[in-house]
Amino acid sequence: MENITLQPAKAEIIKQAKAYITALFEEKLPRQLVYHSPKHTATVVKEAKALGEAAGLPEADQEALVLAAWFHDAGYTEAYAGHEYRSMELAATWLRQQGYPEERIRLVQDLIRATCHTEKPETDLQRLLRDADMSHMGREDFFANAELLRTEWEVMLGKTFSNEEWAEMQLDFLTSIKFYSEAGKARYKEQFKENIKAQRELLKKAEKKKKKKQEEEAGNFAEGKRGVETMFRATYDNHNTLSQMADSKANMMISLNSVILSVLITYFGAKTSTLGASTFTRNPILAVPMALLVATALGSVVTAILSAQPDVTSFKWLKKSPQVATNRRVNLLFFGNFTKLSLDAFQEGMGELMANKDLLYNNMITDIYYLGDVLAKKYRLLRISYTIFMVGLILVAFSFAIVLLYKS
Repeated sequence: MENITLQPAKAEIIKQAKAYITALFEEKLPRQLVYHSPKHTATVVKEAKALGEAAGLPEADQEALVLAAWFHDAGYTEAYAGHEYRSMELAATWLRQQGYPEERIRLVQDLIRATCHTEKPETDLQRLLRDADMSHMGREDFFANAELLRTEWEVMLGKTFSNEEWAEMQLDFLTSIKFYSEAGKARYKEQFKENIKAQRELLKKAEKKKKKKQEEEAGNFAEGKRGVETMFRATYDNHNTLSQMADSKANMMISLNSVILSVLITYFGAKTSTLGASTFTRNPILAVPMALLVATALGSVVTAILSAQPDVTSFKWLKKSPQVATNRRVNLLFFGNFTKLSLDAFQEGMGELMANKDLLYNNMITDIYYLGDVLAKKYRLLRISYTIFMVGLILVAFSFAIVLLYKS
């Protein structure tokens, strides 16, 4: 008679638990939990039923096992870390509302606690639920589930892994766990071995791929890595463009101020003019703005000429010095340096460059450095030229305005 009354109660309580958990997950479970999802819980329930039946559990224990399977991840609706203990509380609260016996509630809680990785399952029921929760390790969908867990950890915990790191961690996990129940060992043993074997193969492939990448990165840069070549080409082009722009701006200032000076010199040198020298005799105060204009044009043109003047970097080489190719301050690719060398020294240095990737790129880097140094001087002088011209014109304009006010 006891079995006849228990079966309907079991079916009803489990059906109600399923409906409650399904609604709870739909309402509160974070969508970022792509592994610990309703599907995972349903799978654990399915595996728990199968393991319980294989173990020949009494109906009451089977009921407790399945109820614990439904509630074992309910705590994820409120917490990620330590969710098992929130699952225990949620299960106890709901079961009490259903009038479930208190001793059976404690049993369900003990089963849920056993799913925590820091706990060691001690009873047969705990071993069965632990195996059901870890059943993905011995199923064919292990690798698909592992990628879901990887994604979930990246989103929820901020943990990111390279393919090699993930493969290594998964292999360590597979080789460190075990199935506790006899029913679990029998159900998952063969596929579990296959998963370990496949994971080792994945790790070997990941390590091989990483090694190949390291070998490519450690290859001979002098053979022409596209990224390095692009960088140097773009840098040289930028330096040349900036140098042409500086020379163009300097030539513009030279031309403009040369015209101004030519006009002023012609004006001052005219012996006869409607506004000739007699003008300054009658209005000596006009000499102030005219002098400012001459000084402005002269200062601006001088600094512009200095900016456009060729600047060749060089070095002092002594025959007692060490090999030129290894001298970090020498650039054998620039005529300002190598023309100071003898032909033999230059040929020897170039031979070393072509045979040594580090020396080759060191010389190219040195060349870029000195090009930048020359550009810095050009633009500094050019900035001074433009500043003198701008400030000078302002002062000239103010001085003419003062002269006009004075005359009026």
